[in-house]
Amino acid sequence: MPAKYEQQTSKSKEFHYRARKVLPAGVSYFIRFFEPYPFYVNWAQGSKLKDVDGNEYTDFWMGHYTHILGHSPQNVIAAVSEQIQHGTHYGVSHELEVMLAEKIVTMVPCADMVRFCNSGTESSMYAVRLARSFTGKNGIVKFEGGWHGGYDPLHKAVKPPFEMSASSGLVDEALKDTIIVPYNDLNGVIRKTDDHEIAAILIEPVLGAGGCIPANREFLKGLREFCDDRQILLIFDEIITGFRLAPGGGQEYYGVIPDIAIFGKILGGGFPIGAVTGKREIMERMDPMLFERPSFSFQGGTFTGNPTSLVAGLEVLKSLEDGQIIHDLNRRGERLRKDLQEVFSSSTIDVNVTNAGSLFCTHFTAEPVNDVHAVFRADRRRLLDYHLKLIEKGIFFLPTHSGALSTVHSEEELQHLLVESEKYVKSLKS
Repeated sequence: MPAKYEQQTSKSKEFHYRARKVLPAGVSYFIRFFEPYPFYVNWAQGSKLKDVDGNEYTDFWMGHYTHILGHSPQNVIAAVSEQIQHGTHYGVSHELEVMLAEKIVTMVPCADMVRFCNSGTESSMYAVRLARSFTGKNGIVKFEGGWHGGYDPLHKAVKPPFEMSASSGLVDEALKDTIIVPYNDLNGVIRKTDDHEIAAILIEPVLGAGGCIPANREFLKGLREFCDDRQILLIFDEIITGFRLAPGGGQEYYGVIPDIAIFGKILGGGFPIGAVTGKREIMERMDPMLFERPSFSFQGGTFTGNPTSLVAGLEVLKSLEDGQIIHDLNRRGERLRKDLQEVFSSSTIDVNVTNAGSLFCTHFTAEPVNDVHAVFRADRRRLLDYHLKLIEKGIFFLPTHSGALSTVHSEEELQHLLVESEKYVKSLKS
């Protein structure tokens, strides 16, 4: 990072010095760290972040793709402000959990029933347990580059080299029933899963951390048929794509309906949440009045169905359910992809810009980007440099990650991104 960044962020530098003493690596989640230190935010509104030094950034990270209506939308803030006057957490049943579950069931094609939890990791964990409970089989298939949170059996093959453990503390026993398959390659899935007893195949309709790679529609259709033929449950991880690609998520967008789907991010309206949804006969395995131990599939937690998260999520879904906002964002996202591609194509720099609706990512490579191998064969150091230069210019992408549009990103802000990208291209020529 050039000296200009350090000149602009002296208070953030002080905070990071303090943070390193009390937080491992000085952060609460390592992907938020970048060299020489991250800036520290104390305000977020609309499309903007402000750091402790007073610098303002147009935010394209948007809270891990959460804020589709922007930071702190007025309708959500009003609903939450009213709710907390009645209580922040009840710890017992309440009407909001019924109301939000009903809204999800009306919007999401596969959802007959819903259970709430507190994070994407939890929703992945409970979905896998549910699939194993329903099928009586242990094998779980996940894709190269797929990120489904920190649950042990899924914390595998997140990024190359795939044979290397993604973390210490992962024991072989937890990973032995996890089968890794290539993305966008149905023949590869069939070949890798031969001779395995499989409970479920878990897939992101768009690889998120894997580089914003959309699934091919025919691949997803083939995957659905394969699961039907083999009596395997198909699980969609819609934590990123849910309520963004379409009101019914990636399953509506692609026209492929899974057996189970998991949600987070947008669903919580800016507050912590996770959810498992699916067909009634599967979800009822979570009902101990219908299934006794050991057939019952446990799910629960202190803050499940937290009213603050649920009232925020309900407000967001009300805004998105007719599809008009999402349709407009998808159109703008596709146009931005084309405009960014044109900026880089006007130079001798090899770039492929991927997108799915309002999600997009820049890859410094000439080859088509259809899987995570292509993402990591691209020039990742160049991508880091590009994002760090944009930060200096008041444009924030979490370095090396995808971007996301919200309803509050203005045309002027998109034009600013294009102008600074063009300047970056020119700087590489000089």
